[in-house]
Amino acid sequence: MKRNILVAFLCLSSLFSVSQKHSFEIKDGQFLLDHQPFQIRAGEMHYARVPQQYWRQRLMMIKAMGLNTVCTYVFWNYHHPSPNKWNFTTDNHNIKVFLSLAKELGLYVILRPGPYACAEWDFGGYPWWLSTVKGLEIRTDNQSYLDSCKIYFQKLAEQVKGFHITDGGPIILTQIENEFGSYVVQRKDIPLAQHLSYTAKIKDILIASGFKEPFYTSDGRTLFKGGHVKDVFPAANGEDNIDSLKVTVNKFNHGEGPYFVAEFYPGWLDHWAEPFVKVTTEEIIKQTEKYLENEISFSYYMVHGGTNFGYTSGANYTKAHPIQPDITSYDYDAPISEAGWATEKYKAIRKLMQEYTATALPDIPQHAPVLKLPDLYVEKTINFFEWIKKGKPVIASTPLSFEALHQNNGYVLYSVIIKDSVNGKFSIDGLRDYATVYVNGAKVGSLNRYYNQLELNDVHIP
Repeated sequence: MKRNILVAFLCLSSLFSVSQKHSFEIKDGQFLLDHQPFQIRAGEMHYARVPQQYWRQRLMMIKAMGLNTVCTYVFWNYHHPSPNKWNFTTDNHNIKVFLSLAKELGLYVILRPGPYACAEWDFGGYPWWLSTVKGLEIRTDNQSYLDSCKIYFQKLAEQVKGFHITDGGPIILTQIENEFGSYVVQRKDIPLAQHLSYTAKIKDILIASGFKEPFYTSDGRTLFKGGHVKDVFPAANGEDNIDSLKVTVNKFNHGEGPYFVAEFYPGWLDHWAEPFVKVTTEEIIKQTEKYLENEISFSYYMVHGGTNFGYTSGANYTKAHPIQPDITSYDYDAPISEAGWATEKYKAIRKLMQEYTATALPDIPQHAPVLKLPDLYVEKTINFFEWIKKGKPVIASTPLSFEALHQNNGYVLYSVIIKDSVNGKFSIDGLRDYATVYVNGAKVGSLNRYYNQLELNDVHIP
C-alpha cells in the first residue's frame, strides 16, 4: 500500500504544467509545488558541455528516464571570457534557449550559478582575469570580489528573468555558492564568522539581482557547519544513509525536512593517467529505490556528463599528485553516455522509475546517427620555431604567468638566449602544469607536475 501512495504522489507532481505561473516553496518539512507535496527526481546536465543541437534530445532522454527536473551549473567564465566581453547568445552559451527547452518539455530546473562551481571545470568557473585584480581575493568577504560577483549575478539575472516558476518558468530552486563547507575546512586561516558573512552576502546579492527564493545550499553531510546559510534549506551531497541525512538536515533546518540529496553519484570523474572509474548499475538501482521508498528527493550527478570542449576541463589534487588534470571526456559513467545514448544503467533506472510512476514514461528518443569521417591526411607542415619569429614577443626579466600575459589558456613559448656553453640541471620549481623543453629547436625533454617531474638532468647548451 505504501508504494501505491507514493505512485500517486509522483504522478500528481508530474501532471503540473510549467507553461503557467505556479508556486514552489519549502514549508512544513516538504517541497510544495502549487501547495502539493513534490519529490524532486532530478538529473544534472551542464548545457556548456553539450552542443546546443543536442540539448532537446538529451532533455528528452532525462524525461524518458523518469525524472522531473534538470540541474545545471552556470559557469561564470564561460559567459564572461574577458573583462569587457559577455556571451549569452552564441551556440552553447544561450541559457535562455536551454531554459525554454526545459520548460517546453515539462522539466523543472534547479539553477547552480555559483559564483564558484567546481564541477571539474577550469578555475572552478571563475574568470581567469579575477586573479589579476590587485587586492581581490576570491571566495571570501572581500569587497572587490563581491563587487565582481554582483556584476555577474546582475548579468545572469537578465538572462533568467521570467524563467522562475512564479513567473511561469521552470526554475524551482537556486543554489547559493557551492559545497562551501569543503572550502571552510581547507581555509582554517579564515575565521568561521567571516566565511558565514561571505555566503550571507552572496545570498543578499542574488536576491538584489532578481533571483527568487527558495534557495538552497549543498554540502557533504559532515560539512554543514561551514556550508549552511541562515534560514536557507541545506541539501546533502553523496549521502546514502537516510537516518544520518535526516538527523543532519534537521539540525540545520529547524528540526524538519525536506530531505534532498543534491548530488547522487551514478558514476565518477576521470583524471589523466588513471583508470576509468566505473560504478555498478546494481548499487545505483539499490540506492535509487531506497530514496524512492523513503520519499527522499535526489539528483543524479551526472545523468549526462557531456564533454569538456577546448580547455574547459579543470583539475583536482592529492598529496601524491599536486595536480590531477581532468580529461576531455566528462562521460562520468553516467546513465546517458557522452554520445547521448541510453546505457544499460539508464535502462535499469528507467525500469525502476516506471514502477514508481502511474503513467507510462515517454519512449526513449533516438540518438543522432553515427557518421563515418573520411581519412584525413597531413600534407603540409611548418617549422614552429621559424613561424614564431613572425610574432612580436613580450620581453620581461622573469617569466610571466599566463594571466600576466592576458592569456586564459593554451600555450606560451618562454625563451631565453644563453651566450655561454652550459651543462647541468634545468628545473622549473613553479611549474603549474606541463612543459616541453627545447634547446636550439631540438627537444631535450618534458616536465610534468602530475608526476612531480620538475627538472631535467644533463642538459647541454652548446
